[in-house]
Amino acid sequence: MAARETRVRSTRVSHRSLLRRALILMAVALMATIGATEGIKHIAFLTFVDRFVSDWEIAALSPAEPQDPDIVIVAITEDTLRQFPYRSPIDRHFLSELLKAVVARGPRAIGIDIFFDQPTEPAKDDELRATLLSITVPLVVSYFANDGAKDPSEFAFEDSFVPPPLRVLSTLATDQFDTARWIYPGRRIADGTYVNGFARGLAAAIGVTAPVALVPISWHGRPSRNISPFAEYPAELVPSLPAAWLKDKIILIGVDASLTDRHRTPFSTIFEGDEGLLPGVVIDAHSLAQLLEHRAPQEIGDLWNFIIVMLCALIGALLPTLRGPLTARLGAGVVLLIILWLGGAALFHYAGLIIGLIAPTLALAASQWTMEAITGRDARRQREFIKGAFSHYVSPKVVETLIADPSKVSLQGERRVMTFLFTDLANFTTLSESLDADLLASTLNSYFEGMTEIVLKYDGTLDKFEGDAIFVIFNAPVDQKDHPLRAVRCALEMDRFAEKFRAEQNAQGIPFGQTRIGIHTGAAVVGNFGSRTRFDYSANGDAVNTAARLEGVNKQFGTRICVSDATRAECPGIEFRPLGAVIVKGKSKNIGIWEPLHADRDDGGFLKRYREAYAKLEASSSDALPLFSSLNTDYPADRSVSLHLERLKRGECGVELALSEK
Repeated sequence: MAARETRVRSTRVSHRSLLRRALILMAVALMATIGATEGIKHIAFLTFVDRFVSDWEIAALSPAEPQDPDIVIVAITEDTLRQFPYRSPIDRHFLSELLKAVVARGPRAIGIDIFFDQPTEPAKDDELRATLLSITVPLVVSYFANDGAKDPSEFAFEDSFVPPPLRVLSTLATDQFDTARWIYPGRRIADGTYVNGFARGLAAAIGVTAPVALVPISWHGRPSRNISPFAEYPAELVPSLPAAWLKDKIILIGVDASLTDRHRTPFSTIFEGDEGLLPGVVIDAHSLAQLLEHRAPQEIGDLWNFIIVMLCALIGALLPTLRGPLTARLGAGVVLLIILWLGGAALFHYAGLIIGLIAPTLALAASQWTMEAITGRDARRQREFIKGAFSHYVSPKVVETLIADPSKVSLQGERRVMTFLFTDLANFTTLSESLDADLLASTLNSYFEGMTEIVLKYDGTLDKFEGDAIFVIFNAPVDQKDHPLRAVRCALEMDRFAEKFRAEQNAQGIPFGQTRIGIHTGAAVVGNFGSRTRFDYSANGDAVNTAARLEGVNKQFGTRICVSDATRAECPGIEFRPLGAVIVKGKSKNIGIWEPLHADRDDGGFLKRYREAYAKLEASSSDALPLFSSLNTDYPADRSVSLHLERLKRGECGVELALSEK
């Protein structure tokens, strides 16, 4: 009943402990998740690193795509500008003729990413203004727009030059690091009119609706390293181009010249110069292509990123709970991060989806570090508990084993096969009555000291001392595959020490008796037994009681060590002599018992004769009586021989005998 209550109590404690650990793990994972996600948003350095990694993926891992079939860029290049006496503003007669040439080739729509905010030569200005008004295909023109902060007169020319229906804002939506990152939707200007962004306005002009929000740009891939995503022709060559090259295309006219209208993009992470800093008209082309194709943004969104970060944080928090050395757990964390990064790269390359990699990395590292710190503190407490709980019971070597791997010990009660060793002193009552208290205590302490050293030498667990008795367990709390052999070897050495100690004490007039030892191997429950305020690590069960009974059997057979069949079967290399098959008190079945013999014993042929006689006795042969009689004549002091001789004389046969004493 007590053992069952202890197991129930231990189970409750275990459940509470598991719940506590689970709550701590979840709290650590959640804090790491929030810390990582918020850190990416609000700490400039982390934001930069996170975006740099995502931009590098776009620049280096974008899958190849065919050149866009709908959009053509007509570029004002350095060669174009060399034709004119001034670079800026761009010659408006040239632009008027360019527009006429483009319109003549039947485009679907035209977008002009050039500002007309300053007058040039009046005749040329009037010519271009008239051309803009004459174009019948959908047309949009970049418009700077007064935001109310400047004198309206500064924008009077632009307002008169660009008709309101044609106006679009060429604003680029950049982050704090001036990297073009979103499609600009538009805004309401000073006069209350809402003006679309360039790509959104041009899409609307041809009937494509786009959301009124900052949408991350989904960058168009290249067909190959040396081919741009969009067909691009120098403006001065348009009049000589085949009409089919521009027919039904959306034509974007803008500047593609060095150091003019160039902006940082994700491609700046690996490409230098003009390949990384793209012209505004090219960025507009990427944005427009995305709107026309209804292409989803490449970023997976905040919710999915949060889920991924949380999963990584949970994994990081779980790693310190695994068994094994710290280096192995840290190595596992590194491997998981490598898998995360390779998986993220593959996800973008093959599916076009970008996941944030810095936040999950930070979350996994932070949660693992935090849990390592927490579990390290718990491990120190556990080591201290184990050391305090077992240092008086087991050898320092076993204590170190338990400290190194606490999973090898269960303190909550478990059933396992063990070997139990009991010792007792003969005539202890006489000894205690004949000595004063101080001498009795010092004598017993010297005896226990020597016996304890032997137990610890064989890594036995000293369960308890009771008066003059010692109870030892083998195969708990740590596993010992050879626990029966350890127990018997320990008993033989204890016997040698005890006999020597007895002789020394007797020589001094101290009536120190023989030490009797009983050993049995069997299943029992081992763990912490007791109350909430006081408990001991011990074992309980029938196998324990049997070992205690075998210690008492020695009195009947005149032996000092008595070992059960179950133990003897697991002890190769040790010689035994059979004693009998006894039915100990409280049992109905007999137990084969044996006496282990010291390796250096010189029996003068006794053992051979004894085994021959015992075999006859076991076979219930009439030849047993004369054989035991002869042995008794030659070895009258051997109580086992005389015991069986007495039984034979009473007419008993066989080796089974019932014992009424404990």
